[in-house]
Amino acid sequence: MNIIIRNSSGQPIYEQIYGQIKECVLNGSLEEGDLLPSIRGLAKDLRISVITTKRAYDELEREGYVHAVAGKGYYVAGTDRELIREENLKKIEAHIQAIRQLAASCGIGREELIEMFYALEVEE
Repeated sequence: MNIIIRNSSGQPIYEQIYGQIKECVLNGSLEEGDLLPSIRGLAKDLRISVITTKRAYDELEREGYVHAVAGKGYYVAGTDRELIREENLKKIEAHIQAIRQLAASCGIGREELIEMFYALEVEE
């Protein structure tokens, strides 16, 4: 697992750690039962505070992505990928609704929105 911290990012460091570990769990690079680096070890490797790393791990545990085993560390928890997919679909729908409202206020129709989507997709 390779975590990259960007100091130029406006995102707090603990959120960067949280997001990258969460992404690894969701995409399968980290599987159920995998041991995460120790809090102190990760803090040392990233040259950050132990408190910052602990905060990221606590958030991951609170969200159900990892679980702590006393004296042993943090392990990747089993995740219900279908439930996570449903949660993400709700978020996508909310974003699409916001886009539709903004587009309507600017006089942008469905076809133009679709063209914009395809243009952005091609750029990636």
